[in-house]
Amino acid sequence: MLKKVALLGAASLLMISGVAISQDKPALNDAQIAHIAYTAGAIDVTAGKQALEKSRNSAVREFAQEMVRDHQAVNDQALALVRKLGVSPQDNPTSQALSQQATAKHTELARLRGAAFDQAYLRNEVAYHRTVNAALKDTLIPGAHNGELKSLLQTGLTLFTEHQTHAEQLAARNHR
Repeated sequence: MLKKVALLGAASLLMISGVAISQDKPALNDAQIAHIAYTAGAIDVTAGKQALEKSRNSAVREFAQEMVRDHQAVNDQALALVRKLGVSPQDNPTSQALSQQATAKHTELARLRGAAFDQAYLRNEVAYHRTVNAALKDTLIPGAHNGELKSLLQTGLTLFTEHQTHAEQLAARNHR
């Protein structure tokens, strides 16, 4: 369970839609990967809290609570891992881009109400998790050097695939 939770956060790596790590860019080091993971987790905690403030849809609220709970737990585990490894997370352009895009998305969603908010939130969560899963599979897992970090990222990919499936199901139901 500890690895599941820890990886869930590491998997949160690139949860904001539109941010992708290109294979053409310089390779990320483990400290940068850790920073991306923490940033992405914090972003989804904030998004979930926004949904809890704005949504009255019980299914959307339940999903948002799951995102807050899981991603906060993962960030706590990610911090424990970096302390154990003696690594300081390193800010980088990907983390900065995630933060900038999250701020823009938060502002966009803040303007919406009711079903329009619910649909936009769920669509963003689907895109966010698709982006994270692709980044984990194609860039972050192959780029991680530390075995514990790599293992956590692999577990995260499994967990975030579950989040993606849940978000897709909710988005399909709320679109009708």
